[in-house]
Amino acid sequence: MIRAAVLVSGGGTNLQALLDAKAAGKLPEVEFVCVVGNRRKAYGLERARMAGIEAIYLPTVRFETNEAYNIALRDLLLEKKIDLIVLAGFLVVLGQTMVDAFPNRIINIHPSLIPSFCGDGFYGLKVHEEALRRGVKVTGATVHFVDGGTDTGPIILQKAVEILPEDTPESLQLRVMQQAEWKLLPEAVRLFSEGKLIVEDGRVREI
Repeated sequence: MIRAAVLVSGGGTNLQALLDAKAAGKLPEVEFVCVVGNRRKAYGLERARMAGIEAIYLPTVRFETNEAYNIALRDLLLEKKIDLIVLAGFLVVLGQTMVDAFPNRIINIHPSLIPSFCGDGFYGLKVHEEALRRGVKVTGATVHFVDGGTDTGPIILQKAVEILPEDTPESLQLRVMQQAEWKLLPEAVRLFSEGKLIVEDGRVREI
């Protein structure tokens, strides 16, 4: 059984996908120990409470630097003996302090087919706005391990989603969540929990 923590900043829809998968018996080797949020009004914290999971509010405003926040977060998760950290819409940059403490044990979901529309400044609705602005025909979502860069870690899973002529950023965001994000993230967590993901030469190999 692996001990997992989910980090959120907003509504927690990807967290809910994980909780639903757990309730459906699809993640038998995973225990969700806690959910950490950096915003008091993050509804993901309320989702955790309703599911009987410890909800921890750790605001960035308490810390003078991002590094100080990373150290506090690292110490908290080490104290909880966390095996896997899942970033589910967590809008705080994790620095090398966190990456070094949890190598190949932090996964993130990004709403595009990396390497498209990713990196600094690309998050949330901004990703979908740029996809529509550029006129691409296909987008999607990516689950990857977190390294020292922004959206640069080894890719675990990807799923493509067609862009429709009538799409708005909001409609595209919802469809990417429904068709890709909510499917990919639980599957990646399952593979990790079953020891089926190996990182070799900067790439993920599924066994």
